[in-house]
Amino acid sequence: MRPDEARKQSGTAGEKIPAQGARWRMPVAERPRFIQLETVTKCNARCPFCPQNEIVRDPARMPEATWRKIVDDTRGWGVTYRPFLTNEPFVDNRIPEIVRYIKQNDPTARVEFNTNGELVSEKLGAALLEAGVDIMRFSIDGFSAATYEPSRVGIAYAKVLERTVRFLEMWDQGGHRDRVFTEVRMIEVPENAHEVQAYREFWGPRCSDVVITSLYQWPWTGQRPEDVVLKPCLKVLDEMFFYTNGKATLCCWDVHEKAVIGDVNGQSVQEIWEGYAARCLRAVLDDGRRDLIHLCSRCNAYQEFDFGKFAARG
Repeated sequence: MRPDEARKQSGTAGEKIPAQGARWRMPVAERPRFIQLETVTKCNARCPFCPQNEIVRDPARMPEATWRKIVDDTRGWGVTYRPFLTNEPFVDNRIPEIVRYIKQNDPTARVEFNTNGELVSEKLGAALLEAGVDIMRFSIDGFSAATYEPSRVGIAYAKVLERTVRFLEMWDQGGHRDRVFTEVRMIEVPENAHEVQAYREFWGPRCSDVVITSLYQWPWTGQRPEDVVLKPCLKVLDEMFFYTNGKATLCCWDVHEKAVIGDVNGQSVQEIWEGYAARCLRAVLDDGRRDLIHLCSRCNAYQEFDFGKFAARG
């Protein structure tokens, strides 16, 4: 759940088995609204701020039976599927097929991508639009090669610019503006801060929205024990995350399988969502005790978010 969505919540929890004495009552959904699938473990970039190159997982490619089961288990739920995790989605050449399968006979399903844009050729772009993609987010962290390429190592800015512009032209000229949401986003850092205005002026007319965001820290990337944020978490309220091997984790930032809560090869998605492991971890987070969960004990996400409206009553 994003912070803007959390602020709209009434503050009434949906958790069936609340934690006794917990300081917060977070509104856990009855079933996931967002599902991320790591269909491959690879990326075409070597960004210094991302731990993607540390992933050692078998298999490197999610079996067809696994991703189909996740989708079949959740048909009709109104899920937004994100066929990526800590990887570039379009390294996987099956993506148009996966999108078509997700959208097949399920008018409630939505498909969303975050991409660096380099692999979005005209052919792939056309296939995605035809298959029924709903949201395309392009992460372009700069408005020049000088600011972009040091952070997106291995990717040429000129190629990203050309392919993103071309996709947005196809999206606009093909009449997809009302059906497909497009976003171009930049992580603002000191090196590119002077380009923010030009970035907005260039991309604003070409897409649905432009977002300038801040750089965040992945868990276990230098945080000390005393840096732990003793607050609840929004990630666990309506999102699920699956690795290529079918295991589900508590959080999309869990690169190294520190908080596995189930395995879809032997359980249904609903069983994992309502399972003992997930409920126990949510209860600990409801009490703000991230320090008791290995993964969360080095995470400072949402440290500025005001959880006051979710405080336990009585």
